[in-house]
Amino acid sequence: MGRVTWRLGDLTVNRVGFGAMRLPQQGGAFDPSAKPRDRAQAIDVLRTAVELGVNHIDTAAYYFSTTRSANELINSALSPYPDDLVITTKVGPSRTPQGEWLPLATPDQLRGQVEENLRQLGRDHLDVVNLRVSGLDDISRHFERLAALRQEGLIRHLGLSNVRPHHLDQAQKIAPVVCVQNSYGLGHHPEQDDFLGVCGDRGIAFVPFFALAGANKEAGTSAEDDDVTEIARAHGVSPAQVRLAWTLARGPHVLVIPGTGDPEHLRQNVEAGELSLTPEELTRLDALHLNGS
Repeated sequence: MGRVTWRLGDLTVNRVGFGAMRLPQQGGAFDPSAKPRDRAQAIDVLRTAVELGVNHIDTAAYYFSTTRSANELINSALSPYPDDLVITTKVGPSRTPQGEWLPLATPDQLRGQVEENLRQLGRDHLDVVNLRVSGLDDISRHFERLAALRQEGLIRHLGLSNVRPHHLDQAQKIAPVVCVQNSYGLGHHPEQDDFLGVCGDRGIAFVPFFALAGANKEAGTSAEDDDVTEIARAHGVSPAQVRLAWTLARGPHVLVIPGTGDPEHLRQNVEAGELSLTPEELTRLDALHLNGS
């Protein structure tokens, strides 16, 4: 893959990473009725990702199915970890063993969540921990606790997930923020464009999740799908690769973390980092983006 990189603090990552959310099971990420993914296949996908040059893996302790845990799969597949591998995890949300969501962690509960990730991943510190925000207007007390854990050496760098600009302002008054992870993609939450720009101005990575949000629709059902498919055919690639390439073109600080349990889709996702869209194609896709999906 093209070695186009970005730095998360003092850690250098390739801009095409891997999201582990769907790794424990097939179908819906948090669907309790979904079938667990074949363990050998999941481990093979992780190892192949690293072989292809992926060195940024996004995960969370609450990514699990009835019999599979994303963190445990990562540990089994990749430990002892390559020196350049950066594992980003999230704290805040949690689930019961049966998969039911629990209320957002209190500040006092964050240490336990960090320690749980450390145990599952087999690490003595976490490279990047994102505070995943839900329903909080002021995140200061939560972020202060994570900053204290960073001072202790349990966390190397801090980030935010599912946040608004004022959350970033609150966090940066407390400790450095290396990344913001929000839902974003072609035609998906175009209102995030300004925030993406703010992150770029501050040297903070913007890491979209659901960058392929529009890719699950039946092809040809909208003008957006038709245009994306046409551009994909012109390059001999898939529509998903066009969506990822467009996302990466939004700025050098934009990283993508598409997830898959399919080895061929994995290769296509990584290859999207090599895809160069023409200025005309980018302008065309920008217009579609602003119209929404």
